[in-house]
Amino acid sequence: MVEWVLSGFGDEIDDDPRVQLAVLQALGASHVEVRSAWGVNVADFDADLTTRLATVLTDRGMAVSAVASPIGKTDVYGDAEVELARLRAVITLAQRLESRYVRLFSFYRPPGVDVAATRDTVLRRLRAFADLAEREQVVLVHENEKDIYGDVPARVLDLIESVGSPALRVAWDNANFVQVGVRPFSDGYAMLRPYLEYLQVKDARFADGAVVPAGEGDGELPQTVTTLRDDGWTGFASLEPHLADPADPARTGPTGFGRAARAFAALTAGAGITMS
Repeated sequence: MVEWVLSGFGDEIDDDPRVQLAVLQALGASHVEVRSAWGVNVADFDADLTTRLATVLTDRGMAVSAVASPIGKTDVYGDAEVELARLRAVITLAQRLESRYVRLFSFYRPPGVDVAATRDTVLRRLRAFADLAEREQVVLVHENEKDIYGDVPARVLDLIESVGSPALRVAWDNANFVQVGVRPFSDGYAMLRPYLEYLQVKDARFADGAVVPAGEGDGELPQTVTTLRDDGWTGFASLEPHLADPADPARTGPTGFGRAARAFAALTAGAGITMS
């Protein structure tokens, strides 16, 4: 029996981390992916907020799978030193929360700028991020967000291999690939599997780009899950449902999060994978 570790983006449930953790635990998760708490993004945490969150985690007996930073979700030609300083602060938070992983991105480009023209700048900035991560002994996991440099498999592979650091790996997101016209498993799995470190769980449809629960879209999640199982992959699978709560469209909410968790549980159970 293969065992993976279940986590989730707690701030999609509620602003209050106590509610986040209670819902995640009820769904069988042992970890949380921290993007914000009490309405404050991780890039803006201070020492007091960090201590408060660490206390809540300890009280609930929960651990952190990753700190989901917004680093690199900025203009590629913005201030490099400012973004590096922000990453340094996020890494300090991750260390305080005993998380090995920090999520980041590979930059947006200004309107009218061809993606190829940004390549050298992206690689230089990601290399600086990786150098810092190596020194601090954390692993940066790059998410394939729409419209950044690394939004399609070939460019994700380019940045991972060109930077060439063990501290920069892939956070695989099936839904995001669908939203840029990629068949995730068919078009990207084989080339990115050697660097796939972290799984972010959501699905999407080609027809309208809408995000749906795992297995209900065109993200080839059944193939991805079963092949990861056959490959012997073990690691964090983090629920990021992006299902709008009618009462609060800005977040998924507990009910929607439960729906997403049950869909993924059915998919993994059918593949003989245990979630812990």
